[in-house]
Amino acid sequence: MGSDRIAVSHEGGVAHVELAREGKFNAMDHDLFAAIGETFRSLGSDPKVRAILLSGRGKHFTAGLDLQYAASQFRPPSDPGRGAEARLRHIQWLQDSFTAVEQARVPVVAAIQGGCIGAGVDLVTACDIRVASADAFFQVAEVDVAITADLGTLQRLTHLIPEGIVRELTYTGRKMGAEEALRYGLVNRLEADRDAAIAAAAEIARRIAAKSPLAVAGAKLSLNYSRGRTVEEGLRHVALWNAGTLLSADLTAAIQARTGKTEPDFGDLDG
Repeated sequence: MGSDRIAVSHEGGVAHVELAREGKFNAMDHDLFAAIGETFRSLGSDPKVRAILLSGRGKHFTAGLDLQYAASQFRPPSDPGRGAEARLRHIQWLQDSFTAVEQARVPVVAAIQGGCIGAGVDLVTACDIRVASADAFFQVAEVDVAITADLGTLQRLTHLIPEGIVRELTYTGRKMGAEEALRYGLVNRLEADRDAAIAAAAEIARRIAAKSPLAVAGAKLSLNYSRGRTVEEGLRHVALWNAGTLLSADLTAAIQARTGKTEPDFGDLDG
C-alpha cells in the first residue's frame, strides 16, 4: 500500500486512511485513484482491521477530479470505436476504486472538512457513515465541467437523501452546506472543525471495532445486498448468513461477557 498520495496508520482495530495530497487540495489523479482502490481492497480483507476511518489532510477533504489528469484522458483517438472502448475500461477502473470502499467487509467512517467536491461526493457516498465539520460543503460539480457524474454519486446518493434534492444538486452543481447535509441525513453529525470531526469519526470507528467483527461484517453485507432489492430478498439473504454464522465463538463470548458484566474479547476474522 505504499503511496505518496495516501497515508495509513493503525490504532487497535481501526485503520486510519488519509488523503495526503493536501498541496493540491487532495485532487484525484491516476495515482490517488489507484491508491484508494489498492488501500481499501487490502484493508477491507485484513483480519486485524475492524473499522476504517477516512479523512483528508489540509483545508479541504478533496477538490475532486484533478482536471489536468482528466484532460489527459480525453485526447481524440485515432479510431472512435477503439477510443470509446478504452474510455469505458478507464471509467470502470475509476468506479472500481470507489467500489472497493463500499465492498470492504468492515465499516468505513468518513470525516469531512471544507470542500467535498465532485469525485469526493462519489467517494463519501461509498462510505458507511459520514461526520462533517461545520465548514464542510458538498458539491456534485461534474455538470460544471460538462461531465455526467459517473463514479457512484447518482447511484448511491439517492439512498441517502431525497431524490429531488439529488436531482437539484446534480443538475445545478450548487453547494450543499454542512447544516443542510445534516438536515437531509447525508452526514450523521456535525462537529466544530476538522480535528473535532476526525475525533468524533474515530470514536465511532473504535466503538464499531469493539463489536463482534463477524456480526458487523454480516450487517454490512446484508445492508449492501438489500439495497435495491425487495424486503423478502433481503430477509432470505440475512437468514442464510445467520444460519451459517450464528453459532460462532463470538456469540459465546458476547453472552459470557453480558453474564459476567465484562467486556467481550472477539477474535479476528480470517484473512
